[in-house]
Amino acid sequence: LGGQAEFVTLPENHLAEIPANLDWAEAASIPEVFMTAHDALFTQCGVKMGERVLIHAAGSGVGTAAIQLVRAAGAFPYGTSRTAEKLERAREFGLAESVVVGDNPMTFANAVKQWTGDKGVDVILDLVGAAYLKANLEAIGSKGRLIFVGTTSGSKAEMDYSIAMSKRLRIMGTALRTRSTEEKATATRLFAEQVVPLLVSGAVRPVIDRVFKMEDVHAAHERIESNQSFGKVVLMIE
Repeated sequence: LGGQAEFVTLPENHLAEIPANLDWAEAASIPEVFMTAHDALFTQCGVKMGERVLIHAAGSGVGTAAIQLVRAAGAFPYGTSRTAEKLERAREFGLAESVVVGDNPMTFANAVKQWTGDKGVDVILDLVGAAYLKANLEAIGSKGRLIFVGTTSGSKAEMDYSIAMSKRLRIMGTALRTRSTEEKATATRLFAEQVVPLLVSGAVRPVIDRVFKMEDVHAAHERIESNQSFGKVVLMIE
């Protein structure tokens, strides 16, 4: 990743064509979040039509991308957030059901049981981390797939193996930046083949919170750290 650099170099097979219907800010907001969501949910978890997917931090950049991709695939996206306003805004992107999670993560586990008739969800995209592990194991159904994408609440938690064994779960971790050049090229190719056409048609779209000039980079970071942003915060280099 280039971070905030004005110039970067990378292999040609790590590039995807920008759809003509997107401007520079929209294009910049897409790759990290849509590639992360697509790779985690479809390449690794194999989300299928009709399945139920729980997305934590649903108002984040990856969260809003995940909601749209799940809905576009004919599956059902459920979401959590610490903010009711974010969940309300997320509904316009296809969020089926949602719950505000306060200090007790079991809140979402109980909500999932109600939504699914005690069956649990098929897939959980966890952008939060350690604090949600116990509730995740309660919320997920038989043969479910749990994938770790973020650790904002910490990276260490105690796990009950018996739940994972009895439910025959698949538990995975993922990261894009630690992959080999070849693996990144594959993720880019699948993104270009399966996600870019959805962006072209308008079936899914970028979600931008705010656009900042490079000289306002500190304000951009403050916006992200405030937990008030919805979607992506973008820096524009002029």
